[in-house]
Amino acid sequence: MLRLSKHFHEQTLLVIQEKSVVKEVLKEEIQKYINANLNADLHSLLLKKSPFPEVSIQEIVQQIKGKQVAQKKFPFLLKEGIIFPPQLNLEQSSSEKTAIYKSEILKGKKFIDLTSGFGIDAYYLSQNFEDVTLVEQNSDLLEIVEHNWNTLDKKAKFINQKLEDFLNENQETFDVIYLDPARRDNNKNKVFLLEDLSPNIIEIQEKLLSISNEVVIKLSPLIDLKYLISVLQNVVRIEIIAVKNDVKEVVVFLSNENSKDIICHCVNLESGESNFNFTFGEEENAHAEYAEPEKFIYIPNNPILKAGIFNLISEKFQLKKLHPNSHFYTSNEKLNDFPGRIFEMETIDAKQIKKKSQFNIISKNYPLKPEEIKKKYGLKDGGESYLIFTQSKKGKIILKSV
Repeated sequence: MLRLSKHFHEQTLLVIQEKSVVKEVLKEEIQKYINANLNADLHSLLLKKSPFPEVSIQEIVQQIKGKQVAQKKFPFLLKEGIIFPPQLNLEQSSSEKTAIYKSEILKGKKFIDLTSGFGIDAYYLSQNFEDVTLVEQNSDLLEIVEHNWNTLDKKAKFINQKLEDFLNENQETFDVIYLDPARRDNNKNKVFLLEDLSPNIIEIQEKLLSISNEVVIKLSPLIDLKYLISVLQNVVRIEIIAVKNDVKEVVVFLSNENSKDIICHCVNLESGESNFNFTFGEEENAHAEYAEPEKFIYIPNNPILKAGIFNLISEKFQLKKLHPNSHFYTSNEKLNDFPGRIFEMETIDAKQIKKKSQFNIISKNYPLKPEEIKKKYGLKDGGESYLIFTQSKKGKIILKSV
């Protein structure tokens, strides 16, 4: 019996994968079926038998789900001939919006993504580079990415290998290394500490900086910034990136060109708000002033709140804080460039709240949650008016929008 080499066996599997997933799904009649069912109930569809013997109903639903996700998350892939991976890979991919923002920061000659996944970040981040390499240990996923990039006329070297093995064998240097570590353990539970990620960033950070002067790492929006700075070497910049006030990513930049002060950028895409930049030393030396509510109330956006620069915001914008734990600010003059929401408000008594009135309710540093407040005062949710339940230094207060 002829014994096939391991390399030949792997290559054969890739050919089978290309045939079963890419070539078959791209058939005209299958694509028509997929497009005709873009608004179908996917759970019901999964119970049906595939109308095509060459592809399963699961593979068809995978493509429908991919197109649905792409409509909002990466619309540039809504082109003929694009193949989508399983849902977990779609969930773990960056959005087109955040990838474009990051692409404007990076440039050079040689770019490598060591955990390419579905390749959304790599597609955009590599646009200002001549030489592009993608490393991905999942051969099926890499095959899909290579097909898509060829369809989009985007060139790169595709390496199907574990990151650790690649680093052990690699002899090249790069201008920029990019990583998006897996944030789930073997039981598919979410993890956040750097030592629990795959790869373990703490273990490989020195190796990464030995082959590149700039290492860019995408992390969970839940990562603690102080912890991040304490365990990583050579941190020069941190980007807190939100889309419409929803913090999506914390991106950390490592460099051999070390600096004394770590710069942080708070970015709120598609909000119309200005970016806010600071160094971590500034917050340590900043002091907030306090006052009772004045004409305008300011609520920082979520990137600012994530950064924890509560005293610095008071100092930089010359705003007074209501309470050390409320994170609301006030002034008599309106500052239109504030990175967050601004309300013109007045202080009211609880007796002035009419039952069955409609309000958007904000509760911070207050004993009752919004749902409990609605129940207590018999309020309806929504509308254009706001009630803020919070505390000043003098005690509990209620603010109503004017």
